[in-house]
Amino acid sequence: MIDHVGFPVADAERSRLFYEAALTPIGITLIMTVTPEQAGGDATHHGFGSEGKAFFWVGDDEKVGKGTHIAFAAPTHAAVDAFHAAALKAGGKDNGAPGPRPHYGPAYYGAFVYDPDGNNVEAVCRSPA
Repeated sequence: MIDHVGFPVADAERSRLFYEAALTPIGITLIMTVTPEQAGGDATHHGFGSEGKAFFWVGDDEKVGKGTHIAFAAPTHAAVDAFHAAALKAGGKDNGAPGPRPHYGPAYYGAFVYDPDGNNVEAVCRSPA
């Protein structure tokens, strides 16, 4: 079981704005920010999650890499659609419009975007329409 995941971004504030907009439609919000003063360094970290628990973190303290992918569970197909629209409006780039992906599973409905750093971010609903 995974407790939380994080990855580096070039600009924590830019990424905070992007993820706040993109993840809200699927029920994930900003839970906390850890400042450089709190962490004892020169980086900012933003923790997103639900029910008071941050399980997805972005921070600008490490080198941004290629090939990073994260998929967030969405409760409905409409939430996947809303995630995709919000992410594009917030500056994301399309990497796969909302729709069925039967090669991943019979009820798999997902959408993919690249965040401002080129990370591949997905919302997926595994329930039938």
